[in-house]
Amino acid sequence: MIELEKKVFGNIKTKLIIGADPPANPDTKNIFEKELDILLKELDSQSQENLEKLLEQQKTAEKHINSRPGAMALAQNKIQLFNEFNKKYVQIIKEKLDS
Repeated sequence: MIELEKKVFGNIKTKLIIGADPPANPDTKNIFEKELDILLKELDSQSQENLEKLLEQQKTAEKHINSRPGAMALAQNKIQLFNEFNKKYVQIIKEKLDS
């Protein structure tokens, strides 16, 4: 069973991604854009150790969301949005760790 209340991208919970509401475009996309902005601003004040923890959390969240990608009832377009925004966030965390 998938945890619907689990936060997987900032304050975005699983139920927002796999549920029918809100629609992917433009509503869910706007939510992801705003959350990404908040997350990126918070990265500047993070230690290397916290960045590593964040990276692991996002990898775990990605596995959590993609654990049932073939389930027809799930909102595939919203899962794709999650993957797109999560990939951007993970890449920026990795860049900060490398700098």
